[in-house]
Amino acid sequence: MNDLRVWVAGLLAVALTVGHAAHAAPAADPTFGDWLTDAGGGKVRVGPCAANPAQACGALIWLKPPADAPAGPLHDANNPNPALRSRPLLGVLIISDFTREAAGNWVDGKIYDPNDGKTYKSKMSIGADGNLKVSGCVLVFCKAQTWTKAP
Repeated sequence: MNDLRVWVAGLLAVALTVGHAAHAAPAADPTFGDWLTDAGGGKVRVGPCAANPAQACGALIWLKPPADAPAGPLHDANNPNPALRSRPLLGVLIISDFTREAAGNWVDGKIYDPNDGKTYKSKMSIGADGNLKVSGCVLVFCKAQTWTKAP
């Protein structure tokens, strides 16, 4: 009887571990890391989402202030929500809810562009050159950028 309990407990432990691994974010996905935006004006850290580690998210971790910018942190001035226009841009989640199709290939996500205050349905993938191709669309209007791996 004790052997049966040990076997059942072991089987449950394996099932819980496998179940947890199935929901965990893929380790070492080439998309994860720090990326410089296409013009080099910002750096985005991409990794598993806090709310759902099986999805990819990304936050602004560095911004190059424009030459005419006042001293101090840059704010989310173009946000459609007036209550968010005074928040600092550093730390803002601009990439969210991406679903992994394959290593380095993510779809069905959203990307927020603080330059125009719009959120685009988006996808991203690692190109043959190792750069991150990010594209997003609102209705029929689409944008695409190529981000480079940050040192």
